[in-house]
Amino acid sequence: MAESKRILLAEPRGYCAGVDRAVETVERALDKHGAPVYVRKEIVHNRHVVDTLAERGAIFVGETDEVPEGAIVVFSAHGVSPEVHRTAAARSLKTIDATCPLVTKVHQEAKRFARDDYDILLIGHEGHEEVEGTAGEAPEHIQLVDGPDSVDNVTVRDESKVIWLSQTTLSVDETMETVRRLREKFPELNDPPSDDICYATQNRQVAVKAMAPRCDLVIVVGSKNSSNSVRLVEVALQNGAAASYLVDYAREIDPSWLEGVSTVGITSGASVPEVLVRGVIDFLGDYGFADVETVTTAEETLTFALPRELRPARTAK
Repeated sequence: MAESKRILLAEPRGYCAGVDRAVETVERALDKHGAPVYVRKEIVHNRHVVDTLAERGAIFVGETDEVPEGAIVVFSAHGVSPEVHRTAAARSLKTIDATCPLVTKVHQEAKRFARDDYDILLIGHEGHEEVEGTAGEAPEHIQLVDGPDSVDNVTVRDESKVIWLSQTTLSVDETMETVRRLREKFPELNDPPSDDICYATQNRQVAVKAMAPRCDLVIVVGSKNSSNSVRLVEVALQNGAAASYLVDYAREIDPSWLEGVSTVGITSGASVPEVLVRGVIDFLGDYGFADVETVTTAEETLTFALPRELRPARTAK
């Protein structure tokens, strides 16, 4: 008798509260103001979301100087530096800030510890938009630490005034290894006032950890420039999955991946709409993977209010 084929579906997966808010911000801005609405960088790191919003009239630009003077520009969920706010103001742009509130929290921490003249060690990936935005809050106080292997290059002015902060979308395990090495070098290293790696990033990694040992293959739905999605592939491989791949769409799945496979795990990054996950489930169904079991490790109920400019007007009593 052939071994039964099944899908394990990680829960939670997909949209987090910050992404939900950011995408809705662009949709509401288009509804309120009409097209075009300009967006600096990708609103979230997902190809499908960006393409869908572009079809509705969002125009994605690299920098604010590409936006016509006086036009509306939305800042992405990843946050921007004070310099971006200044250049937008200089061009009289009407700004709507869709920065995730959890990223804003890290910005506030950076400003606070810079004011107190700390050396701030920002753990994150060089070139990532979120890191550039946070570092821009206090460039003279912040050093980027890109993973455990870069700890050796870190120098500080006063070992009693050092704190670490982090990008919100990192691997929890790798970040804690980086912190461990930093603390070996700087025993008085301070921790952030509260955890910087966001709840959604952690929850999605925990769900994959629970699922991976039971999987011959884990498919992560997400885009290659999505930090949290790329981390899910790494977490799957580190925790027992025999193979793991990142795909934007079901059509990117190579049927050869399924040869000899009886259990496929599926999850999706925090900027991935559920319709793309459904596409993968349908694709696998065509190859005999009909049995779907959900692996739940947390319930998420957090929501964030829209930016002030887009909230419904309060009606006078």
